[in-house]
Amino acid sequence: MSQPDSSVMNRIVSLCKRRGFVYPASEIYGGLNGFWDFGPLGVQLKNNLRDAWWHAMVECSPTGPDGKPVSIVGLDSCIIQHPQTWVASGHVGGFADLMVDCRETKLRYRADHVVVKEVFFVPKGKQEAVSLGILSALDGDEAPSAFAKKAKKLAQKAGGGEVLPIDLEKADNLTTISPDVRDRVIGPDAETAGTLTEPRPFNLMFHSYVGVFQDEDSKVYLRPETAQGIFLQYKNIVDTSRVRIPFGVAQVGRSFRNEVTPRNFIFRVREFEQMEMEFFCPPEDGMMWYEFWVAERMRWWESVGVKKENLFRHIIAKEDLSHYSRGTSDIEYLYPFTAPNFGELEGVAYRTDYDLTQHQKFSKTNLEYIDQEASRRYIPHVVEPASGLTRGVLVMLCEGYQYDESRASPEWLKIKPSLAPIKAGVFPLVNKDGMPEVAEKLYLDLRKNYTCQYDAKQSIGKRYARMDEAGTPFCITVDGETLKDQNVTIRNRDTAQQERVALDKVSSYIAQKLV
Repeated sequence: MSQPDSSVMNRIVSLCKRRGFVYPASEIYGGLNGFWDFGPLGVQLKNNLRDAWWHAMVECSPTGPDGKPVSIVGLDSCIIQHPQTWVASGHVGGFADLMVDCRETKLRYRADHVVVKEVFFVPKGKQEAVSLGILSALDGDEAPSAFAKKAKKLAQKAGGGEVLPIDLEKADNLTTISPDVRDRVIGPDAETAGTLTEPRPFNLMFHSYVGVFQDEDSKVYLRPETAQGIFLQYKNIVDTSRVRIPFGVAQVGRSFRNEVTPRNFIFRVREFEQMEMEFFCPPEDGMMWYEFWVAERMRWWESVGVKKENLFRHIIAKEDLSHYSRGTSDIEYLYPFTAPNFGELEGVAYRTDYDLTQHQKFSKTNLEYIDQEASRRYIPHVVEPASGLTRGVLVMLCEGYQYDESRASPEWLKIKPSLAPIKAGVFPLVNKDGMPEVAEKLYLDLRKNYTCQYDAKQSIGKRYARMDEAGTPFCITVDGETLKDQNVTIRNRDTAQQERVALDKVSSYIAQKLV
């Protein structure tokens, strides 16, 4: 079994910290697990990706199956909604992961993330294999080494011997084994067996209180998804906007989930941003729009620079669908920590009329759509493309990360130019002889339209390296010849090739290349 490449992910995480893409939150106090802050370059990349999604969804929505632009409007709803929202949606009663606690280490794990395997070894001087017990580790790129390390330690304690190969392809997890087997498991960080508790539900919603008193009557929740705010405002949007079914409502915003085991950098975190759209359509057209949006979202991820071979449509099996869904597909990406497998990037779910029906029932508000042309009323069906903006940034970083020891900086980011945090670096070759004045004037002109950075420090090679690590597609150098012929040197990030461009043509040159 080939294993994920943890070294690549470690280098990406290191680059993100060193260059100001992503920092651990509250780092001066030791950090807070599951929370990350976006630095100067990271927030710019995130905003660029967000704006590209908003433009493609709302401002210039795609052409639908009928050959006409799809109608989509925007919304920005509150993080805290009426608590009955989450009762109606099913989050209060059912939005939970199974978790286990370790009585020895006092650590907590998601039960489905703890993989278990009975491990055997051949004692010294013996012929037959005997069991070392049922070992466990957290599922992920470090699981194989964790199993091997623990098995070797136990073998040495038993007098030494050869540990037989551990095949994780056939490993179980704590949700699929029986209680008597669980009692024999040695926890991921434990020394003895039988220290793990029985898996029990753990609600993932953070809660707070509104008003003076902190009791059950004033209890509210931080939203675990942005979708419900759209459903709550569906009627207002129909009544106040010129939308007619089929139409969509798009939203970008923060969500919060009290994940038991945050992991893999910003892949699974407790505070994150989502880009979601709820598409309302007649019941008979639900499957058509579901297939349309799966194809459209796959196409969009390719349009922002993700290679087609790194994307995969995972169609959720019928028996694994949520009770309200008639079809769900996960758009998955080949992350370094999941390779050779794929991991979720975006979900497209055909949610039928479940959400609006539930809110109509709990709020006692009529949410039927009146189709005057067809002279009928119905609760619209909904198709939901929902992606994580935070996770999308991770994909941009993983997809863009390059390593080439022949370059000024062996690490560089090949991000689509239109999404790059900095579009151009402007340098005087040396900080004298009139070059800084020309370079500064060019910089002040370009920054009106593009995110640019002026840099006059250190050698030109080191300045190129800094810009490469930031993913900057163009470096513009003012040199001695510029003062004579009014031309500058523009270096291309991807090819490292240079060309001379007229000083007054630099802006139009960049505009043509920013695709």
